[in-house]
Amino acid sequence: MSTAPEPIAAEITYDDFRKVDIRVGTIVAAEPYPEARRPAYKLTIDFGPELGQKRSSAQITKRYTLDELVGRQVAAVANFPKKQIGKFMSEVLVLGFPDEHGEVVLISPTLGIPNGGRLY
Repeated sequence: MSTAPEPIAAEITYDDFRKVDIRVGTIVAAEPYPEARRPAYKLTIDFGPELGQKRSSAQITKRYTLDELVGRQVAAVANFPKKQIGKFMSEVLVLGFPDEHGEVVLISPTLGIPNGGRLY
């Protein structure tokens, strides 16, 4: 099954882009989330001294094992409001792209970046 790309979104300004605070962090803990409606993991991500550790729920169980997530750097939107997902409070939105089957492939820098670095 192939996933068709979505049409390009409406044009935005650079100021609009800067409103989305995308930061890099390192996953320091990953655990199963069996209570989730769709298979997911609970992630704890270290965003450095300024932002600290934040939690997120991610539907990435088909592409990643718990063991390979810990220590991995990821990109996340840091300035979304907290969101209750079942009994779990998600504080950031971890970012990824869909593969050919629609499964999430995480965005990670190719070189180590200090935790908390902002995308620009």
